[in-house]
Order: sequence, then C-alpha cells, then structure tokens
Amino acid sequence: MQSSVLEIAGVSIQPGTTQKIELPVGRLYTDASVAMPIYVKRGRRAGPTLFISAAVHGDELNGIAIIQRLIASKALNSLRGTLIAVPVVNVYGVISHSRYLPDRRDLNRSFPGSKKGSLAARMANMFLEEIVSKCDYGIDFHTGAIHRSNLPQIRANLDDEETAAMARAFGVPVLLNSDVRDGSLRGCAAERGVKTLLYEAGEALRFDELCIRAGERGTINVLRHLGMLPKSRSRKTALIEPVVARTSAWERATDSGFVQYHKELGDRVKKQELLATIRDPFGTVLADVRSRYEGIIIGKQNIPLAQEGEAMFHIAYFHQPDDVVGGIEQLQDLLPDEALN
Repeated sequence: MQSSVLEIAGVSIQPGTTQKIELPVGRLYTDASVAMPIYVKRGRRAGPTLFISAAVHGDELNGIAIIQRLIASKALNSLRGTLIAVPVVNVYGVISHSRYLPDRRDLNRSFPGSKKGSLAARMANMFLEEIVSKCDYGIDFHTGAIHRSNLPQIRANLDDEETAAMARAFGVPVLLNSDVRDGSLRGCAAERGVKTLLYEAGEALRFDELCIRAGERGTINVLRHLGMLPKSRSRKTALIEPVVARTSAWERATDSGFVQYHKELGDRVKKQELLATIRDPFGTVLADVRSRYEGIIIGKQNIPLAQEGEAMFHIAYFHQPDDVVGGIEQLQDLLPDEALN
C-alpha cells in the first residue's frame, strides 16, 4: 500500500502530486545522455501502487500509445494510491527501432540484473530497484515481434488467485496461463511479491487502434478492480468473460517458400484444418501447414514468406473455443465508441 514518502531517482513525490522524472540510464557515443522517462501520479488518498511499462522491447510500440492516453485520461483525476507509468523502458531500442539493446541483449531476459554487469543487466537492475520494488502490482505492455501480430491477450500466473482476478478484470477475450521465463520482468516482479500482468497485442513497429483501445480500457478496468479508481457508472455491456487457455503451441513452416494464408488472428481452427499453403516461385505447392489440434489463433506471422521451421501460427487450446470468438466480437463492438475519460 501507498507510503507517504515515494522517492524515484532522488526525486520525492508527495501524495496528491504529479511528477515527470528522467531516470539516467547511460550515455551515447556522442556523450549525449540517455534517460528513461517516468510519469508518477499520486492520489491524495492512500491506496496500492501500480506500475505500467512499455517498450521493454524497443520495437514494441503499442504500449507507448496506451500509456500516453492513460496519462491524458480524466479518469485519473479520481486516483487513489499511486500510478507509476514508464512509456519507454528500453530507450536505446526505441531509438534504433530494435527489440534489443546496443549489446544485442534482450532486456526482458536480463532481470534481476546487477549494478556492475552488462548494459542490459544495469538497466534491468535499475528498473527493478527504482520502479518495481516500490509497487504492489504491475502491467507490462508488449506486442508480437516484427512481421508477427498477437491477438489482444493477457499472460499471467493464473494459478495465483489475486493475479487471476486482475487478469479477468482487464477484459480481453483470451487469458493464457503462462509460465515465467528466466530473466523476465514478470518473473522477477513476482519473486518480490509484485503481481504482474503481461498484455500482448498487435505487431512490432506499428500502432494498432483496437489493441491500443483494449489496453487503455483494460488498465482502467484493473485500476477500478484494485480500488484505485471508482467503479464505472456506465451502463455499457458488461465485462467480457474471458476464456482461459493453459496450453499453446506454434505451428511451423514445413518447407521454405511463398505463403498463402487461409486463416487470420482470432479464427477458430479444427484439428488438421488448413492454415496456409507454401509455394515455390513458380506457384507449385510445396507444403500445406495444418493445425495439429483444435483451438484459436492468438498469434500469426504476417509476411508472405516462410523459412523451413519458422513459427507461423500461435494457437491456444480451449475446451470452449466458441466463447473466445464471441469475446473477440464483443471487444470489437465495445471499444470504438466507449468513452474512458
């Protein structure tokens, strides 16, 4: 819960105030300084502390737009507790349009890091100590990789009751019970008792309006769920009832060539259903890519080229996939005209 004293990068932020902070992370070759931008808003009334972070992978941009909109939202005028928003964690990666840091390390595989390690280790340690360690909860925004799109989904430890309740409150059609990866922000946050959701939606280096709106609305929903904002008085459609997937897998290219896709994000597929056709430069069919099981496509490669063994379709497996399709349609109907302010 919120303390009367909050200090980040040597800056003290009092309850009832808003502060923009630059957290120094290093210098460029040109001797220009590099800083991580941080926005802190503290309510006058005590409550939990939540961090929201984007661009841990520097080419994943949807989360930046989500945080920009949340900062501008009038809903935060009623905030109870503290919101710490970090729209650009991997500043180097955003500058270079890259997932990675200049040393080619993945920041989201470098936690908890150390003060005297690699650049990635130092940034991870700094973020963990200056931001995460001062929070009760967190939401980390991600997208698919370059040329891959993800259906709006929450990945979290759904075996933890409190985390699962946050995930359901977020309000997207798909919840994926996901094991933490070694060195991930979510894993290290959990070890420190900080319950954290990972929101996946969209594609690297692109803004996707539906994904951004769903992320903004979902964060507001979580703030309400945690008692950091008043409950909504809107008579809009009730929250989407998500379907939980505990198993997912990638279907991979069985040959190299040019791809004709037959299925899209959110499509329900049956066992052995045709997903894509791979052809050679003359149009001769080299291979068909088929689903091994029944499920829903939650991730998909977009580029019409495939190398043998390349991941093409990420499929989540459910007992009731029809519910997922309904949830996706509900999300599309709900977001365009819903006012969040």
